[in-house]
Parts: sequence; C-alpha cells; structure tokens
Amino acid sequence: MNWIEIPAHHVQDLKGIRKLKIVGRSICLIPYEGKIYATSARCPHAGADLSGGWCEEGRLICPYHRHAFDLASGRGDPGQGDYIRTFPLKYENNKWFIGMKKPWYNFLR
Repeated sequence: MNWIEIPAHHVQDLKGIRKLKIVGRSICLIPYEGKIYATSARCPHAGADLSGGWCEEGRLICPYHRHAFDLASGRGDPGQGDYIRTFPLKYENNKWFIGMKKPWYNFLR
C-alpha cells in the first residue's frame, strides 16, 4: 500500500464533497457525520461525476440516476450490481494520507 499525502488545502474546511486528482486518479473526499471518506469519482452505472452527488444514510448518491453506494465499502444498493472504489485515509503528523495499492505491473520491475 502506498500512502500519498493529500495537499492540505483539499482537506481544510471540507464541508461538501470535494473532487481532486491524486496520482492521476479522480477521487472524491466526502465528509459525513464527523468522518472523512475517499471514493472513486466516477459512477460505474453511467459515468456521472459523483462529486455532484450528495450523502444520505451513509451512502453516496449519484446525481444522474440516483444509484447509491455505501461510503465505507463502496457497495451499491441491493439490485444495482455495481460498486465504487473506496480508499483508506489516515491522519498522521498533522497531515492526511490516502492509501492506494500499487498497480500489479509495478511489481514486475
């Protein structure tokens, strides 16, 4: 697992869903009930930008077709048959970090 520092200005005053790019990936940072979650930013159903969505009952709601995804696991609601990626976060030495797995092809080098 690679732990990548999130630039402080992305986490400061985080009140709504914020989209950012980290290592070429679009990520949503989502504050919800005192915690911060990190998910992929693209809905697998129709490709919508999830940063335009909202949260309810621990789920991220897609702004296009209202698909819902659990903030902690990324699982779609029953019957959807889809999911979004979630990423672990940690706060250490006054900095936020996001955990990303190394791509399989990096292990070949």
